[in-house]
Amino acid sequence: MENKAIQGGEFLIRDTKIQDIFVPEEFTEEQKMIAQSCHDFIKSEVHPVINRIDDHEEGLMEKVLKKAGEMGLLGVSIPEEYGGFGQDFVTSMMASDVMGAGLSFSVAYSAHTGIGSLPIMYYGNEEQKQKYLPKLATGEFLGAYALTEPGAGSDANSGSTKAVLSEDGQYWILNGQKMWITNSGFADVFTVFAKIDEDRVLSAFIVEKDTPGFTLGAEENKMGIRGSSTRQLFFNDAKIPVGNLLGKRGEGFRIALNILNLGRIKLGANVIGASKNAINLSVGYANERKQFRSLLSTFPAIKYKLAEQVIRAFANESTVYRISKNIENAVKMYIEQGIEKGQANVDAQRNFAIEAALIKVYGSEMLDYVVDEGVQIHGGMGFSAETDIETMYRDSRINRIFEGTNEINRMVVSDTLIKKGMKKEIDLLPVAEEVWNEYKQLEGKPQLSSDFHERNTQYVKNFKKATLLMTKYAIEKLGRKISKEQEVLFNLADMMMQLFVAESTQLRIEKMEKILGMDISIHKDILNTLMYESAEIIRKAAADEIMNIADDADKSALRKAIDHYLYIDSFDLMESRRRIADMLIENNQWVFSNYYIF
Repeated sequence: MENKAIQGGEFLIRDTKIQDIFVPEEFTEEQKMIAQSCHDFIKSEVHPVINRIDDHEEGLMEKVLKKAGEMGLLGVSIPEEYGGFGQDFVTSMMASDVMGAGLSFSVAYSAHTGIGSLPIMYYGNEEQKQKYLPKLATGEFLGAYALTEPGAGSDANSGSTKAVLSEDGQYWILNGQKMWITNSGFADVFTVFAKIDEDRVLSAFIVEKDTPGFTLGAEENKMGIRGSSTRQLFFNDAKIPVGNLLGKRGEGFRIALNILNLGRIKLGANVIGASKNAINLSVGYANERKQFRSLLSTFPAIKYKLAEQVIRAFANESTVYRISKNIENAVKMYIEQGIEKGQANVDAQRNFAIEAALIKVYGSEMLDYVVDEGVQIHGGMGFSAETDIETMYRDSRINRIFEGTNEINRMVVSDTLIKKGMKKEIDLLPVAEEVWNEYKQLEGKPQLSSDFHERNTQYVKNFKKATLLMTKYAIEKLGRKISKEQEVLFNLADMMMQLFVAESTQLRIEKMEKILGMDISIHKDILNTLMYESAEIIRKAAADEIMNIADDADKSALRKAIDHYLYIDSFDLMESRRRIADMLIENNQWVFSNYYIF
């Protein structure tokens, strides 16, 4: 457990063993059955009616959600004593992954099973859990989460919704407004954040839909996820029973942040299913459409796009399940230490806030790439509102705003990691100092192993050194001002994100061959290409930082070190991409990881 339950952010300063990560190829038969149930539900119950859902057919989204509840798909994470399945964190992430193919339905599903239910599961008292969780697990109640206000988006704690205790002490009197609230049109139970009296920080309340003084605005007309219900909430002397305070007074901001961590990592999982759906649509069209008397799938330009879709989606999938296992291991460790299960989950997710923010950014930008190229492969048809890929293109865009914008999340990645290092919660500064002491002596290209796995492990170690060097330089140069220099934080975040994704993919593929005994011939092409692309992304971020803040006297040595650390051996890049695309084209669907049958 010592090696497995690492601290969040330690991926930058320590090695990870292949036996300490989880890969999708290890799913149990029970987990595969759950994945298949989720896939079959999306295929049979959601896709046939998705256009009607997007047209807001009265009661349809609610009906489909309740049907998912009847099948047990809403209670995957809820403990058995409250009517759920009580599955572990990895399994709950798998469900989010597969259900992600459900377009706007997946947004409603994720909101209900995540931010709509888990605040009560993690922070509710026993009476609140007994009252609400069994109904949320079955779909008798549907849930929503109300944090954002017209004047409080990324700065959530600046909200102005107020709560005061009634004279008889029986109710909280709530006044204020919320906006962009998912599932609001049909939700039965809302977690609402407000400040009590003149408190500086938020508190959280459980609010039922029929509460006097609580009303809804009209449905928002959105660019994408149109089937998702999004309304404003208005509280005009709304009377909330005093027992519906969730957690302690003033604990709301902490609840909100911790739930956001969960929402971020679940979004990273959610886009896996969406990306595979888009890739299947892309290759299916490329295998049917002819131009110049040849199928689109025979053109090298189209193969490039298909291969890049696969590489990025596979890398995202690898990273999500690595993080999921990290969190699950931490939960188990905390429980063994005597921490209550709900609090153990909260603590584990807070511990990995850096990784949660990281995968939210990578996953949302990965999906944007996949659907954008999907539209391009479809050509003019991709611009038609009659095609699913057009819907997916519009639906994808919100993911870079959901759960904190990608700009906020990039700052969370680098700023949080630096602060952890400054507080000596992780050994960032001593390890960075070692790199700092060697960088001016580097000459030429590094000595690399001829063994495939050892060479890729060396690449990752060098990516870390490049990132540590630039982190150390930024800290030395900027000091406390670093938290204000957002461009530099973005540069560091992109370096950390890309090396973590590359390492996660490298570890997965090595485990597939060495421990699981699988054929990884095509996965070698995926990893070779990913390592090359990761090196170039890290190089660009490092070069930007050097241009932004480095003294002229330091620029030459820094660039020489970056060139050394980011050196990649030559390989046939073009043929690697073509082989990846050819496998996709031959099978006419995603075949690079199978834990359910398409």
